[in-house]
Amino acid sequence: MKRQMVWGLVGLLLFTSVLQAAELTYVDLVQRLYDLRAVARLPEPGEACAQWSSYDRASVYDPEQGYVKWWANGDGNGFIRKEGDTLVLAEMEGPGVIWRIWSAMPQEGHVRFYLDGAETPAIDLPFIGLFDRKHPPFDRPALVYMAARGQNCYVPIPYQKSCKIVATEGWGRYFHFTYTTFPKGTRVPTFGMSLSAEEKAALDEANTVLTGGGLWSRDLAPGTLRPEETVTIQPGDRFVAEMEGSWAVVGFGVKMPFEDREDQIQALRQIVLQVTWDDEPQPAIWSPLGDFFGTAPGVNPYRSLPLGMTEDGFYCNWYMPFSTRTRWEFINEGPKPRTLELTSVIEPLSESPDRLGRFHAKWHRGAFLPADKARWPDWTILKTAGRGRFCGVGLHVWNPRGGQCSEVAWCHGHYWWGEGDEKFFVDGETFPSTFGTGTEDYFGYAWG
Repeated sequence: MKRQMVWGLVGLLLFTSVLQAAELTYVDLVQRLYDLRAVARLPEPGEACAQWSSYDRASVYDPEQGYVKWWANGDGNGFIRKEGDTLVLAEMEGPGVIWRIWSAMPQEGHVRFYLDGAETPAIDLPFIGLFDRKHPPFDRPALVYMAARGQNCYVPIPYQKSCKIVATEGWGRYFHFTYTTFPKGTRVPTFGMSLSAEEKAALDEANTVLTGGGLWSRDLAPGTLRPEETVTIQPGDRFVAEMEGSWAVVGFGVKMPFEDREDQIQALRQIVLQVTWDDEPQPAIWSPLGDFFGTAPGVNPYRSLPLGMTEDGFYCNWYMPFSTRTRWEFINEGPKPRTLELTSVIEPLSESPDRLGRFHAKWHRGAFLPADKARWPDWTILKTAGRGRFCGVGLHVWNPRGGQCSEVAWCHGHYWWGEGDEKFFVDGETFPSTFGTGTEDYFGYAWG
């Protein structure tokens, strides 16, 4: 069975929790927000990630009729059930932790989190209070922020036995609660608004690391290597770098010269990165170079924890382990010679490679052609098998219609691309354990 991490490049970035021990402190959970080594550890049996959202409940799976109203798009008001004058938005068994809360329209109505069967809510705030940075600990700007009108909160909320989230009248519209359920027997703390000094310091550290956008100093293992090489690759040729042993690539960077913007766009699609781990018969990574680093077309400067493009070049901080050997190939499929300045940081493994997944990243493109007509209008971006964890996706949208759209008021005069709901069917599910509310919502935005 394959052991893998997947970073798909219609490509792939969500950090989920990893079980290392039977007990996880709040500090441990906060560190999972930025510990890329932990992402590489394979999930334990019983660990799963899922999401509650306000997706349109008209979309259902019926064993006899199949997928019914799978296109339904009234995604703002979905809920589980009514209880008195409140709506139940989410309900899950522990042990677990909520990693991400998102909304497009949080308002003044309260949202209450009842943890571990308590009659008094651990959190009782206006829904907007989770996002306005006025209510500690929901006040660190790298953990709680707005992106194109989408409100995002990444303060972990753990629970040992259960979590139930209800909303009062006037709470707003649209929500996501993304969470991990840990294997039975795992011990986690029950969240409270009053954190210890150590727990506050952990949130401060996460805020600092994530604010740095991948440019921060890390402790590296003794014996870490930092090879550098400048190569010129002729048209149709390739540069190959190989290494043997049990190591992990923990940093990888590229610099390239370009003549102009058009040359930049062409070069970053014509240079292809192909990587093979150990004795795998097929490459685990195959992607145009620019898309591997997270943007297209060409260079679009940005910084994030695992990937970025800056004036100093492109960087990758994913933790990519291997047990016996690796082969990296840079292939020039264009008509011009291309010069690459390559840097990498490679450290010896500090744990058994059998516990670690192998990093996978595959790029593809295509028109919106659903692979399964029974689930129209779903468009499949990834199919994979084996034990591993999905780490994220990068999506470059080309809208062939373009232009104006005056007949639909809410699209602001442009043909809108973002209404596709993300869906994750895990381990044979007929109904997805993650069912979102719109493509841009998955990326933390809202209508933008």
